Amino acid sequence: MMPRVEFFTGHDRKKIVDEAKTILEKIGVFVENDEAAALLDGAGAKVEKGRVRIHADLVERALDTAPERILLYDRGGDVAMDLGGDRIHFNPGSAALRIFDPSIGDARTPVTEDVVRFVTLTDALPAYAAQSTGLIPGDVPEAIADRYRVYLGLLHSSKPIVTGTFRVEAFEPMHAMLSAAAGGDEALRKKPIAIFDCCPSPPLMWSDLTCQALIDCARTGIPAELVSMPLTGATSPVTLAGAVTQHCAENLSGIVIHQLALPGSPIIYGGSPACFDMRKGTTPMGAIETMMIDGAYAEIGKYLGVPTHAYMALSDSKPVDYQAGMETAMVAIVASVSGINNISGPGMLDFESCQSLEKLVLDNEICAMALRLAEGITLRDDPIALPLIEKGLEKKEFLSLPHTMKWFRREAYMPGEVIERGTLDEWRSKGRQDAAKRASARVAEILGSHMPMLPDDGAAARIEEIMAEEARKAGMAGLPRIE
Repeated sequence: MMPRVEFFTGHDRKKIVDEAKTILEKIGVFVENDEAAALLDGAGAKVEKGRVRIHADLVERALDTAPERILLYDRGGDVAMDLGGDRIHFNPGSAALRIFDPSIGDARTPVTEDVVRFVTLTDALPAYAAQSTGLIPGDVPEAIADRYRVYLGLLHSSKPIVTGTFRVEAFEPMHAMLSAAAGGDEALRKKPIAIFDCCPSPPLMWSDLTCQALIDCARTGIPAELVSMPLTGATSPVTLAGAVTQHCAENLSGIVIHQLALPGSPIIYGGSPACFDMRKGTTPMGAIETMMIDGAYAEIGKYLGVPTHAYMALSDSKPVDYQAGMETAMVAIVASVSGINNISGPGMLDFESCQSLEKLVLDNEICAMALRLAEGITLRDDPIALPLIEKGLEKKEFLSLPHTMKWFRREAYMPGEVIERGTLDEWRSKGRQDAAKRASARVAEILGSHMPMLPDDGAAARIEEIMAEEARKAGMAGLPRIE
């Protein structure tokens, strides 16, 4: 029995989906991309000056062809993520503009070295099923930052990548690098090693960039991940149910565009909404209402029969402190008991704008505990406890029982040294360190010892060649040196 939380009744779920379909039919969505508009027009949608009204039958046809299960693979060709049902996976949050530097106690602009450290650390931490292009390096031109992050990810980790494009022209070189790492276009299609985020603009708008990403993903077989971002009272209705309904309409419109490009292509029902803070004018990802919206819209995605995603297990705190741990743990637990398939966010601070290597290490433990919670409680024996209690009373202890030795590692997750479970005297003897200091030490330890699986020489050379050409187009004499 897997522990689960639900926010709606079956009647509520149907009502939300039906109203979302009505929104698409009566209000429609604004579509900037000409190819997407042509696909919709050819399928019977009403296109007027960029505004596209989509009939419910078109939505249903798209849902019928969208896969209910998506597999992602690691560099070795093994399944790394099995998206669908209630199976949950964690990966770090993506596209942070800053990195928290404990040496200065503040955030700064990341550079190539920071991205390499981030990728290497993610590769080593077992609770993360995938990596992400989690930092935007400031030492390369903005025009090639999206593809440069994928380049570094492929060279320094064997895990699949959650990424996305910043520019329409970026998809082709990014796909080429992924293809080189996977062994060719067809190999990449059969065993995808990346997910591309595609974000509608609330309310009810698809930009040229995001539409093109949807189409490109569909036609190459790379899973697309819808990231709808309604803000309650700012870019969506202020009620949580209203935000979930708008989110549903935006995601359904994305599924339609994607499936028209190539029916049966893999797509994920995701998002990064927030309960807008009217006092501060911010988008708190650690707000309990944000967590509720995430769990609720994932429930709608499951009702529709497609894999789900959410930006969760993150914090709005600026340093790695009590707030960071409290918010991250709460959100991770809600994500796990909601059965969300792909959970992005670990390591993140400051409204998704900052990454922290120390928090990434601490969040690995939070995510591992959340994964353990999702396993639930298993009845290992029948009778459950009677003969064991008899033996324990006879021996006056349970530690030496064969049953204890057999099951204690399966029953209990054993965290690493960043989680303090020793005695007070032991803590004092180790320098009275708090969690952030223990995490800093663990970061240094992992980076000093972990050796990721590198691409073979031929693939690496091809990836280098593609990235070098992109750098040349951007006016760079060469790429930053990687130690």
